[in-house]
Amino acid sequence: MGRLDELDMSLKLSRKEESERLETAQERLLALRLQLGGLLGGPLGPPVLVLFEGWDASGKGGAIKRLVTTLDPRHVRVAQFAAPTYDEKRHHFLQRFWDQLPGWGGMAVFDRSWYGRVLVERVEGFATTEQWTRAYAEIVEFERSLALEGMVLVKFWIHISDEEQLRRFERRKNDPLKSWKLTDEDWRNRKRRAEYTTAVEDMVERTDHRLARWHLIEGDSKRYARVGVLDAVIKEIERGMADRGIDPLLPH
Repeated sequence: MGRLDELDMSLKLSRKEESERLETAQERLLALRLQLGGLLGGPLGPPVLVLFEGWDASGKGGAIKRLVTTLDPRHVRVAQFAAPTYDEKRHHFLQRFWDQLPGWGGMAVFDRSWYGRVLVERVEGFATTEQWTRAYAEIVEFERSLALEGMVLVKFWIHISDEEQLRRFERRKNDPLKSWKLTDEDWRNRKRRAEYTTAVEDMVERTDHRLARWHLIEGDSKRYARVGVLDAVIKEIERGMADRGIDPLLPH
């Protein structure tokens, strides 16, 4: 049994519970973000990077939206990463992420990340076996170097069951305002879910380390997942600030 099998996919929240908990969490995150940016009179806080991985239709976009919606867009950068371009492939696979990393006092959110090397590039054969097997250690050392320099790194895998993913695919297919989100590639990836599951389990096992733990989020309930993401980000920021000698503002 892998770690994904241990998740309780029945967890959910009512609309009222989600609304109340989101409001509280978003207010808390806003206060911490202002403090991190030195906008409340104190020193600059550590850079914060939140990265998202997850199944197609797992709700990453909705979770990111709730995470950043109350923040001034000047104070957070959201970067999306698709397949590397021809020119990007000429460089080390980590190179294209450097320019988007936050500095001290900054915050960034990555929709997909360097973990593509050990997920889609592994499963689809876009990286050689030698390349993707070597990448686990390269990623861990990269993340360790960022964290030791001060970065608070929060990593999410949003997990949904096979049945829930199919339901969401069918809803998208039948909704003219959302059908653009569903591609032939999404359907093809579903057929290889077992291979992707193995890749995810290996990723979590080999890249979960003390300086950047994986947060596995039960995503069959989008409401539960959104709140879980915000709560985890707040907890990691507070812990990261304390570890770096900065007292987080007390919540109201």
